[in-house]
Amino acid sequence: MIEKMIKNELTLRRYRTFKKSKRNVLATIVFSIFLIMSMTSEFWANNKPLMMSYKGSVYFPVVKDYHPSLFGYTDILVMNYRLLPFQNGDWALWPLIKWDPYESNDTVTSYPSPPTKDNLLGTDDRGRDVLSRIIYGFRYSIIFAMLVWGFSFASGIFIGGVMGYWGGMFDLITQRIVEVLSTVPQFFLLIILVSIFSPSMTLLVIISTAFGWISISYYVRAEFLKYRKREFVEAAKAMGSGNLRIIMKHIMPNSLGPVLTFTPFVISGHIVGLASLDFLGFGLPAPTPSWGELLAQAEKYFTIAWWLATYPALAMLIVLVLLNMIGEGLREAFSPKA
Repeated sequence: MIEKMIKNELTLRRYRTFKKSKRNVLATIVFSIFLIMSMTSEFWANNKPLMMSYKGSVYFPVVKDYHPSLFGYTDILVMNYRLLPFQNGDWALWPLIKWDPYESNDTVTSYPSPPTKDNLLGTDDRGRDVLSRIIYGFRYSIIFAMLVWGFSFASGIFIGGVMGYWGGMFDLITQRIVEVLSTVPQFFLLIILVSIFSPSMTLLVIISTAFGWISISYYVRAEFLKYRKREFVEAAKAMGSGNLRIIMKHIMPNSLGPVLTFTPFVISGHIVGLASLDFLGFGLPAPTPSWGELLAQAEKYFTIAWWLATYPALAMLIVLVLLNMIGEGLREAFSPKA
């Protein structure tokens, strides 16, 4: 099905090379499942029914907020659907995990509490379900990683492409500026800036992107330097093609292959980077679900709450291994030897 949709012969060969390894395909499928589950977390972990029938009316609480007065409660502002007395044909379809990542289990006497049938992976130091926070935490981790990757690659490809295509004195001066920026201790600078300003997803993405483009610009510059004097580029110039057309149609498609192979590894690095910031307390603002924040709690309660370290670390390990497998598959598919 996918092969029929691919018209380019080179792309088709790369796809077939990637598909030859069952490990690569399995890693891609499993990671895609995790990604879909995380982006639709409300349908898997929530304290609201996905769908319910109450007193002859059908409701969809997971996608729409209903005022408690609609169900006869006038003394509360936020509806707790566990309070509803379902009877006489009433029913509710609940998600697999009946806990919101911000909700505390008030039936537990002390926090953090070990895994039980109610909280399969236990609770954190505020009684919140660990499994629910791991699922939602992956959403924030992958969104952060993808945003930084997208903006960094766009900036790095543009700057590296301009340096490599024009070369000369412009390339010499710009490359010296890039080398100076590359010596800046990015992680420590990120911590300093976050401690000065109020931390948020937007701020973290902007600061991370400000330096994330540097490494990718080296590879793009090298590719443009290699291709700018090739015969097909000279032929395009002889036919009257402008610089923009030559870059976008002739050099850019041939230069992106090696760059794309770094994508899974770069995303892995950003996931670990956000977890490190959250662990140190300079990441996403509380009470945002975060793997690093759970690991920080594990350090605080390492003698009594083994689950706070085990399960978030295991989730991070699985995701990083899957991304590395996908990255190895892309490297094999884009290799000139293949």
